[in-house]
Amino acid sequence: MSQSTPSTPPGERIAKVIARAGIASRREAEKLIEAGRVTVNGQVITRAALNVTPKDKVVVDGRMLGEPEPPRLWLYHKTTGLVTTAKDEQGRPTIYDELPEDLPRVMPVGRLDLNSEGLLLLTNDGALKRKLELPATGWLRRYRVRVNGRPSDDTFEPLRRGLVIDGERFQPMQVTLDRQQGANAWITVAIREGRNREVRRAMADVGLTVNRLIRTSYGPFQLGNLKAGAVEEVRRRVLRDQLGLGPDEPKKERPQPQRRRKR
Repeated sequence: MSQSTPSTPPGERIAKVIARAGIASRREAEKLIEAGRVTVNGQVITRAALNVTPKDKVVVDGRMLGEPEPPRLWLYHKTTGLVTTAKDEQGRPTIYDELPEDLPRVMPVGRLDLNSEGLLLLTNDGALKRKLELPATGWLRRYRVRVNGRPSDDTFEPLRRGLVIDGERFQPMQVTLDRQQGANAWITVAIREGRNREVRRAMADVGLTVNRLIRTSYGPFQLGNLKAGAVEEVRRRVLRDQLGLGPDEPKKERPQPQRRRKR
């Protein structure tokens, strides 16, 4: 185990190293350590307050820790009726019940609520997840929204100026009235923050009820023709160009969407 002084410990915290290897989240890694399922240089450790370097031999559940995986990103077409969490207290199905079995351990970037559908980004890297979720990134999240009612373009002026709902200030939205379809209207909405149920709450504030909400893009990443339930990995070249991550990859065929898991 690496020797260190309290003020300048070399290496990185072991839970972070385990998380970067794609085995578990940082919090889950801490639980593995506390349960005595991790050894460093042959010794069982039970405290996460430990730094390790590449020279240290880290073993989790009997398996040697490999090199950390590079950050990866997937597009996922979430369907309605799924919760964007690993487990649900009410026993409702989650996205992890439907994701392909051969997909590595992934985390969602932000959330789509139970009744929302469309583009959800997935990543294996916690730092990338946090970066993509930050409002400072400034990326637009674009939605196609169906509401019950007959709004006019003027109906959405309060949303364009920015709302305050229950003391919470919402940033100005981009809102376009697309068409009226019977008792419903289709609207395009773009936001930069992605607060909890932001679009639904904003529409309710101007007297409209959302009965369908589809996220069509998240920054430069588009839902496109990705079929419902399908997953498609973003090319490393795109990650490099859009996020400055990693070297260019050799030319290869476009990755095929993965079929969702069948129950």
